[in-house]
Amino acid sequence: MKLRDIPIVALGAGSQPEEPDGENLEYIQMPTGMSSYAPPSTPEPEEVRDLLGAKEAMDWLTGALRKYAPEGEPLMANIGRLDAANRELVNQILGDGEVSARFTGVVRARMQESVLAGVWRTFYLDKDDNVLHDLIEVADVPYLVRMPASREPDPLARLTKLKPSEDVMNAMPILTEIREHAQQYPLERQPHSINLTLLPLSKEDVAFLEKALGKGPVDILSRGYGDCRVVAAAVPNVWWVRFYNSMGTLILDTIEIIDVPNVAKAAPEDIRDSAARLEEIVEPYWGEME
Repeated sequence: MKLRDIPIVALGAGSQPEEPDGENLEYIQMPTGMSSYAPPSTPEPEEVRDLLGAKEAMDWLTGALRKYAPEGEPLMANIGRLDAANRELVNQILGDGEVSARFTGVVRARMQESVLAGVWRTFYLDKDDNVLHDLIEVADVPYLVRMPASREPDPLARLTKLKPSEDVMNAMPILTEIREHAQQYPLERQPHSINLTLLPLSKEDVAFLEKALGKGPVDILSRGYGDCRVVAAAVPNVWWVRFYNSMGTLILDTIEIIDVPNVAKAAPEDIRDSAARLEEIVEPYWGEME
């Protein structure tokens, strides 16, 4: 056989004949990107020698990371009185990590984990989003994330107040399960998870669940290979946790009864490692001053 005798076969989209039913072959869209760690950007050492406010903040942070007890009370420092240059250096050293959060309740705040696990920046805001207080926190989650979701005397009562419409088929047993475990959680501390992805729920069921559970003050976003959104319900210790792939498609939908879902928390071993990492970051700038 000679080269010219080999038939040419077209490949790729549009190369195949149409199906009898008129449907065309569709290809799964491939992931387009993911978030990854990037080291914090800092100025040259000679530019920061005199920024002693930032140095003091980093000295405090190093000590706080060593002292912090797993799941203990957050350790906090208010750096709001530092001048712009010192605060900018703190921002550059700490950078932005994968987890961010908002609190909208008795106060308004936004929280951002740094590139160091367990080190958070918490900004308390006024009604116009101006920063009132600028905190560094060392904790598995910031203090506000564990604030009570409701001031109602019986917040669980809302789970039985709504009457479902006729097209709501399977939501009521789920609400009964949530109520049972939420009642027991403060005493028994036994987490419970309901995987909604595996259940035969209609859009009406999901909408009814969302309305019955309500919206609490905490909204958390964890970025990585895709996103994870963690939203507090208006019922204490009840969270809606949704995982999305890198294309924004919902792949896991759960309700968790727990104080804070683990996906939003920094692991104890990572917080311990953060102390050593911080020392490595700041040593070139102020190490010779010790």
